[in-house]
Amino acid sequence: MRSERWNLKALLSATVLLVSSAVSAQQTNAPAPAAAPAPAAAPAAAPASLSSSLGVIVFPAKNQTPSQQASDEGACFTWAKTNTGIDPMAPVQPAEVQPTQDPATAGQGSRVRGAARGAAAGAAIGAIAGDAGKGAAIGATTGTFAGGSAKRGAQAQAAQQGQQAQANAAQQTQAAAAQQKATFNKGFSACMEGKGYTAK
Repeated sequence: MRSERWNLKALLSATVLLVSSAVSAQQTNAPAPAAAPAPAAAPAAAPASLSSSLGVIVFPAKNQTPSQQASDEGACFTWAKTNTGIDPMAPVQPAEVQPTQDPATAGQGSRVRGAARGAAAGAAIGAIAGDAGKGAAIGATTGTFAGGSAKRGAQAQAAQQGQQAQANAAQQTQAAAAQQKATFNKGFSACMEGKGYTAK
């Protein structure tokens, strides 16, 4: 019985050994799994042309090559810059705004003038009532407050006028830049059309 068990164990061990060597032989002879394909590279973005940076659409009407078109665009850019006197790559400088009145000094002297007016009016009223000095003092105090209020109003108005002047200058700068761009693009388009392109 022991010998049968031993034979059975030996047989089982031999079978396991044979199966494992067959599997390893099969693995070495089997072709390697195919490598996963590399992801396709994204196409390179076409460099921006000079015409597209200007906002002009150019079509090569006579089948010009891209390199010929780039060369012609460079020549037309230089031509338009020379003939219009405009460089679209240099931004229009905003006009310098000079405030009509400095808000810090607006209404200067209003308190003194208010006090003087108030004192005069108070003295007149006080004279009628019988005490010109007391009336002048009350009038001067009232006039000082009124003058301070006038000064604050003048400062607020000067600040508002300054802001409005800056807004107007910004609008004028934008309008000037748009006009210059349109003029330059007309010159650039005329040159490109002369070289056999359609430009819009």
